[in-house]
Amino acid sequence: MSRLLYDNRRMLTLAIVLIVVAGLSSLYVLPRMEDPILTQRTGIVNTLYPGATPERVEALVTEPIEEELEAIPEIKELRSTSRSGVSTITIELRDDIYEVDAVWSRVRDKLDDARPLLPAEAATPDFDELEVTAYAMIVGLVWDLPREPNYAILRRLTEELEQRLRSVAGTREIDTFGDPPEEITIAIDRAQLASLGLTALDVARQVESSDAKTAAGQARTDQGTLLIEVDSELDTVQRIASTPIRYGADGANDAGRFVTLGAVADVHKGIIDPSPRLALVEGKPAIALGILVRGDQRVDTWAARAREVVAEYATELPPAVRLKPLFDQSGYVETRLETLLMNLLMGAAAVMLVIWLMMGWRSAAVVGTALPLTSLMVLAGMRWMEIPIHQMSVTGLIVALGLLIDNAIVIVDEVNDRLRDGESGGDAVAHAVRHLGVPLGGSTLTTALSFAPIALMPGPAGEFVGAIALSVIMAVAASFLLAMTITPSLAAIFAPSRPPRVRRWWTAGVSLPWLTAGYRRVLGALLRCPAIGVGLAVVPPLVGFYLAGGLTEQFFPPAERDQFQVQVDLPAGSSIGSTQRLVTKASAILAEHPRVISSDWFLGESAPSFYYNMMANRRGTPQYAQAMVTIDSSENYFEVLRELQSELDAGAPEARFLVKQLEQGPPFEAPIEVRLFGPNLDTLQELGGQVRKLLSATPGVVHTVSDLSETLPKVSLQVDEAEARLAGLDHLQIAQQLNASLEGAVGGSILEATENLPVRVRVGGEDRGNLGRIASTDLVGRTELGVSTQLPLAALAQVRLTPERSAIPRLNAKRMNEVKAYLAAGLLPAAVQGRFQELLADSDFQLPPGYRLVYGGEGDKRDQAVGNLLSNVVVLGVLMAATLVLSFGSFRMAGIIGIVAVLSIGLAIGSLAIAGYPFGFTAIIGTMGLVGVAINDSIVVLAAIREHPLARTGDPVAIQQVVVKSTRHVLATTLTTIAGFMPLILGGGGFWPPMAVTIAGGVGGATLLALVLVPCGYVLVMCRGGRQRVNLVDEAAEQNAQRPVPIAAEPLTVVS
Repeated sequence: MSRLLYDNRRMLTLAIVLIVVAGLSSLYVLPRMEDPILTQRTGIVNTLYPGATPERVEALVTEPIEEELEAIPEIKELRSTSRSGVSTITIELRDDIYEVDAVWSRVRDKLDDARPLLPAEAATPDFDELEVTAYAMIVGLVWDLPREPNYAILRRLTEELEQRLRSVAGTREIDTFGDPPEEITIAIDRAQLASLGLTALDVARQVESSDAKTAAGQARTDQGTLLIEVDSELDTVQRIASTPIRYGADGANDAGRFVTLGAVADVHKGIIDPSPRLALVEGKPAIALGILVRGDQRVDTWAARAREVVAEYATELPPAVRLKPLFDQSGYVETRLETLLMNLLMGAAAVMLVIWLMMGWRSAAVVGTALPLTSLMVLAGMRWMEIPIHQMSVTGLIVALGLLIDNAIVIVDEVNDRLRDGESGGDAVAHAVRHLGVPLGGSTLTTALSFAPIALMPGPAGEFVGAIALSVIMAVAASFLLAMTITPSLAAIFAPSRPPRVRRWWTAGVSLPWLTAGYRRVLGALLRCPAIGVGLAVVPPLVGFYLAGGLTEQFFPPAERDQFQVQVDLPAGSSIGSTQRLVTKASAILAEHPRVISSDWFLGESAPSFYYNMMANRRGTPQYAQAMVTIDSSENYFEVLRELQSELDAGAPEARFLVKQLEQGPPFEAPIEVRLFGPNLDTLQELGGQVRKLLSATPGVVHTVSDLSETLPKVSLQVDEAEARLAGLDHLQIAQQLNASLEGAVGGSILEATENLPVRVRVGGEDRGNLGRIASTDLVGRTELGVSTQLPLAALAQVRLTPERSAIPRLNAKRMNEVKAYLAAGLLPAAVQGRFQELLADSDFQLPPGYRLVYGGEGDKRDQAVGNLLSNVVVLGVLMAATLVLSFGSFRMAGIIGIVAVLSIGLAIGSLAIAGYPFGFTAIIGTMGLVGVAINDSIVVLAAIREHPLARTGDPVAIQQVVVKSTRHVLATTLTTIAGFMPLILGGGGFWPPMAVTIAGGVGGATLLALVLVPCGYVLVMCRGGRQRVNLVDEAAEQNAQRPVPIAAEPLTVVS
């Protein structure tokens, strides 16, 4: 069976063709994107409670909703913020939850259950799932005239573009940004309203009663059924203006009089004033569209179709409106994949060069076929497992590049060795496969098991890097399958018919007799004193473990990109007009910098996500704005960000600017978060002030924020309850009438196309911001005798200005004050947090009983991810140990390999320290993958020793001969692994080099362990722990000196 492909050349050809066709077709149809898609485990619940203080919102809205949601076991975290008039609850699901739709459905059910528990004045909780993905394209329609923008035109043109983009195949969803919502406003003059003896709420109720949008029944006859409808629907502004308003009614016998609404009020259609959100593109008003693409699409081909639609639509726009593309992900996808593919090709070329130098061109050609065939098989496997082509899956191929070639090297050498011994091609293939099947399978399994924890890791971090491990596992499995089938057949077919008479380096590999002789002597000396050999071999790993204490921790390094974000927060209570004026100033500062190409701002809400892990969690916050900034290149990225941070802080000190780098991995709000928990808000505020002061004094901290530090000015009404009762009013009626006058009361709606525009009744705009006018607002009441009364607010209440806490935050139903620290671009959060903890320890900061402090931010996310990564390590470690024990049939032999695995971790850490990289998550991934790779060479040497009849007894001379004979394979696999990682190491940046350095450096150091520690350890084990000195006979030593065995020409008979 093992020689089937060798004997049947047509089947061999068809097998190769099948792999090529399956791989190339998969390459064509597989989705392409920049980064992996993360599961939407975050949702947000907004509940309006107009006029309520944060304390009332917390007690009457936030707590009842939280109690209902706590019954869902899949929820990991509930983070709530209670502000004046609104409750916001952010829901995060557990990391092991992947089928999120069913959970979100239960969340909606619980919110429905909570609705009866809320005050009648509170709105129905509004739930949205937060997208954790980047828009494939963002386009903006810009108002290009100097006069005030006509948002009705902008909205109409935006809706038309949206419809066209929805028709592009592959479009999943389109979101609109910066579009102020429209409404029908009925603005009544305060004096007119008083003369009618009505309130804005009264007018709204009468308007709503004229808007019959419900069916009036059906007339059923023998011939059929007729629908009956009252034809009084509010459908135009003119129809609303003609609505009769009844006033002056006093008692049941007084019908009152009527006046048309248009005679006493200004009825018009326009945007909500003040607008809850705006967008500024190039400093001009705009509306933007963010387009999401389905996960089964190629972003590059979809973007080409979308660009055609956008370009065509741009030619149809009126002169007042200009279309500007703001973001196109396809360009970044193509650049990222081209860079990774170039690294893949460079790595493959380096591997082939090493094989040629070590084994000659014939063997290099046969071994080299494993590279493209394995890559094509992995592509077919990715198609079967529905893994898109993105930076992680392609990087997995690069990581596997130096690993998958080991099996091919071993099997080709074994076949060539048997052919030189005179076996026929078919027999050489059959015997090589039978001889190497178990050892190669064991080493492949251990490698796969070492990467399995990465593939099995739950949560966002696992989804982000899991494709690396899956690609590696598929690659080594495919290489093993090829090594058992196609590769040995090709080696026998293309082997020379007879050995060459003259040895050439390009046909047999480089030979260095003098180096081989010296190597033999050193190895012989160490085997005569095995304890010294073991001691020397463990020195580098122990040094690596010692250097671990000096490494700085990191989660994921920042993204390397020509974009970043700017966030600005004004004091709580600021209007969107103030935010717009500040953004105009900030745009001018950014435009003056020579590296900045563009800055596009979004006010009142988060900007559309132009990077996959941006947190779009700000809505309805007029004091907030976020910008998408593009610079000319990513060169000196951190320096540019630090310069702009300083310029913005100096140019607009009245606000807090955050120039934030784009991060990799799961999102977090701030690099450093200090969370204080306790029952009393005043105590939490005081503790937060102390922590914030220490954070501000920590070097590297740019800005600090405390959730409980801000207060809002509040107009407090001290109502004379007795006077109010006499006027026929109570507190609730006073609040309702004031709210309707100032914020407006909704009375009906107009349906335009598919959009429902509310009809809002309120007093004129100039009166709404004047405290004196508000105090003179006439309140209308009705006494118990039915007599209508009308009194100014000042006659019933004293108006005072008082401070109010702006927000009450909670985490998992516990009150919390979170102090956030934002750092200068490029600094490691772990290093800055370490300095803060030193300052905190040296200060007199003390937590009262019942209060506690925990850390969030990047450090918390890193600890969670590492915990998820290590959750499966023990089980998989036992499986690896079982594989070794079963392969060797000995616990002692498995123990030797286990020692090598542990020491390889020290080699990885030492390599990382020497290279100067922090100990980040990618380095941890590289270290875990290294464990399975580093032991392969040791398995080679130990298997060869145990196979030799004399060496297995512990004879140093025989062990020396076996190890020297195995050296070429060990060096070949080591050098090919290092060569495969060199493009990632030399490519620079902070993301891939740490992982590449740990694996390449660890494998290089593991060669010393395989060639010194393993044989010396074997001698010690066979001598039952004692030291045995064996003197080589002079004749054998003389023969060894006269007949050096060239490292590159020594035939291999053992395997990994």
